[in-house]
Amino acid sequence: MSSACRAIGFRVVVLMRRGIKTDSPTTERFTFAAMEQRHNRISSDLHLKKSLGQHFLHDDNMCRKIVEHVTHTPGMRMLEVGPGGGALTRYLLEWQDALYKAIEIDEEKVVYLNKTYPAIKGRIIMQDILKADMPFDEPFSVIGNFPYNISSPILFKVLEWEAEVVEVIGMFQKEVAQRIASGPGSKSYGILSVLMQAFFKVDYLFDVHEQCFTPPPKVKSGVLRFTNLHNPFAINDKRRFIILVKAAFNQRRKTLRNALKSTVPTSMLADPIMDKRAEQLGVADFVGLYQQMMAGGSSQ
Repeated sequence: MSSACRAIGFRVVVLMRRGIKTDSPTTERFTFAAMEQRHNRISSDLHLKKSLGQHFLHDDNMCRKIVEHVTHTPGMRMLEVGPGGGALTRYLLEWQDALYKAIEIDEEKVVYLNKTYPAIKGRIIMQDILKADMPFDEPFSVIGNFPYNISSPILFKVLEWEAEVVEVIGMFQKEVAQRIASGPGSKSYGILSVLMQAFFKVDYLFDVHEQCFTPPPKVKSGVLRFTNLHNPFAINDKRRFIILVKAAFNQRRKTLRNALKSTVPTSMLADPIMDKRAEQLGVADFVGLYQQMMAGGSSQ
């Protein structure tokens, strides 16, 4: 049991001994015994697999906080990526007015989820998220405590599905989350910053302490919300836009003139913007370069 979770349980016990009322729904969920029981159940029933980047979230307070940031609407479709031990799952399954599905690659976790949460039976797709087809034919939201080792590829998958993804609530390594949410001029500003912000409004919601996990990772985590902006820049060839942005940042210390000379028409290289480096350009600037590239190099 993490020190953070023990602190919550200790506080509840002290309040009870002092005769202070603790039967509110909020306090009741955080009792030490309940949290200890859940932690022990996860530890004994499941085996962590480092190859899958597994760290189980066991802090009930944090689990509810994450789920509460989902824009819950009647009839919504929800995809949970990597439910693992069901930390978020049990709260999502309470939404009886939502159509829920989960993608989980680990067979042991699928067996555990089906046994522990009967309501999830028939809703789990046992597959690698990076190889999965779109789970719904209509717009849906995504939530997940994303494995750190594939969190960036998961976002590229989200970009692939972008036209149908309404919202994403995802947990990342804090450094990665800050990078995705950062703006131009920052050293952390990069490929995913531009790509995700071109299609989504990105909000850094809050930090998650490492002691909220079993086992505790060596880094802190951060939760992001991505809200679909419905392709505000009218990017019709997403593949070409991605190629452009990747080329610009793959040699980020060089000017765009050098970084993009093999990617854009030669006529574009004389543009004064080519004297800048990738981190100096905003999303709209990259869109402008993309539009010129698609037009064959002529400025529009």
